[in-house]
Formats: sequence, structure tokens, C-alpha cells
Amino acid sequence: MRQFRVLLVDDEQRILNFLSSKLKATGYEVFTASNGVEALEQVQAQEPDFVVLDILMPKKDGFETLKELRTFSPVPVIILSAKGTNVDKVKGLSLGADDYLSKPFSPDELIARIEAVKRRLSPDGKRKIREQLSIGDLTIDFKRRLVIIRGEEIRLTRIEWLLLSELAQNAGSLMLYNDLLTRIWGPEYRDDIQILRTWISRLREKIESEPDNPKLIRTIPKTGYIMDLQTTESAY
Repeated sequence: MRQFRVLLVDDEQRILNFLSSKLKATGYEVFTASNGVEALEQVQAQEPDFVVLDILMPKKDGFETLKELRTFSPVPVIILSAKGTNVDKVKGLSLGADDYLSKPFSPDELIARIEAVKRRLSPDGKRKIREQLSIGDLTIDFKRRLVIIRGEEIRLTRIEWLLLSELAQNAGSLMLYNDLLTRIWGPEYRDDIQILRTWISRLREKIESEPDNPKLIRTIPKTGYIMDLQTTESAY
């Protein structure tokens, strides 16, 4: 069975060596890069399952690297930063990062977050799911992972797809904040509502006709979200 492959990107060699040894001891296959240019080359050459990406780097910083990476790869990414500000966190998430860690952090915390992603990528398949759902102009084909609005296919990131799938599979039912966070990001994130709000906003921009006045995904204040069944659904 192929090992889970992690790409570590940081311009500090001691950090690369330290994290690399910890991840290898846990059973991961590890690749490294010291800047954004090398990171993009490694993603294309090695096809990692996960990327740990520092923000402050020479040649290409983490934000530039992530923006370019998302043009060709949905690989999960954790952004690392010594700044630790909410502005950087929101910017990273908006560019397509799955998570954010502020330096300094423990290797155990990083490993726990990687494991959370592994669980999301390997669902147990026990829950019975719809194959297709239509609500108004929106059609979701779960089997082919397609989202179509008024006959036009809409491209979603991996996190956007997971979030839409959870809401759509439970359409008409209230999804609590911590339930969505646990199902999509893992139990370690059940209280990180900021991540959820950021991704809901991005999803609304793609599927709502009026993102600032959403009709498909409604907010239930201080509680969660619900996908409204505005028309008769098509479920097969």
C-alpha cells in the first residue's frame, strides 16, 4: 500500500529536517522544498497527498505559490506563518488553503491535522447518499462530482465540494456549525467557526445568484446552515 506523501515547504532547513524526521517516524513519505518555485515543481513531479506551505519564503512566497498551485491541483494545503494574524489566515483560506498553523507549533499538532485530512479523504462509505439533487437552477451530480447551474458546469475546490455535498445530502435539515466542521475538517476543528464562514462565503459566491442575499444556503444565526429545498428535488 502506497504511503501517504507529504511535501514540506520552508526556507529554514532546520525546520525541514525536524519536521521531516517526525513525519517519517510516523509513517509518511516526505519530500521537501525550500521555496515556492521548488514546491510547484515537486507537486507536479511527486504528486503529494498533502502540502505544508510556509508563507515567508524567497522567490515565491506562500500566498503566490498557493494561488498558482490551485490552478492545477486540489491537493490539501496547510499554511504556516510566524505572523499568526487573522488577516493572513483569512487570505490563506480564501486562496484555497485547507487550514492554517501559526509558528511555533508542535509536530504532534501538525500530524493530528494531517490525520484529520486523511480521514476526510477516506470516507467509510456506510452512509446512504443521493446520486443526484436538483434545487431550482442548481443540479448536483454526486456520482460524477458535477455542479451545474442553468446548464453551465461550475468548478469547485475540494473543500467547497465537500461542504456542498454535506449540505445537499442533508438538504432541508439544519446542519450545526460543529457538525459541519467535524465532518469536513475533523473533530479537532469543531469550534473553528471562522474557517467554516470563510468557505461558506466562497461557496455562495459560486452557486448563489445573490451571494449577499443567499437563498440556497441560509444561515441560522449562532447555530448553523441549512440548504433550502425550494423546488421538488430529483433524487435517484
